[in-house]
Amino acid sequence: MSIIEDRIVKCGYDLPAKSQPTGNYVTGVHVASAGLLYLAGHVALRPDGSRVVGKLGDDVSIEQGYEAAKITALNMLGSLKDLVGELDRVNRIVKLLCMVNCTPDFGRQPAVANGASDLLVEIFGEKGRHARSAVGMASLPNNVCVEIESIVEISD
Repeated sequence: MSIIEDRIVKCGYDLPAKSQPTGNYVTGVHVASAGLLYLAGHVALRPDGSRVVGKLGDDVSIEQGYEAAKITALNMLGSLKDLVGELDRVNRIVKLLCMVNCTPDFGRQPAVANGASDLLVEIFGEKGRHARSAVGMASLPNNVCVEIESIVEISD
């Protein structure tokens, strides 16, 4: 088991299997010449296969959204492991785009996105610190409350 995967277990998390695309796209694209991997948008998919759904500012609390963002980050790590073989190859989490399904007056998108950011720093330490955008959306596919895409620097 890699150092990062061991840390995931010690932190009390289970690394999920790779997320499967739901359309005509791939889970991630590795641009080896740049050392970057672009992960497609991931959602909060629970181990039982159900999605965390709803709208922040309506039927989902900030705490529930924060947890959904953590679940989403774990799903991203499952896909990342599948794509690169070993999470120890992660040099840095470079950027996250956190999209939050919310009402027009909801303004706490960063508090929701912190779920993913906090998890990545907990797992990777300084390598997990990243640039981030947290934006509100009128809707997201299948009414999920959070969708996150990322850019990750990978070593050879």
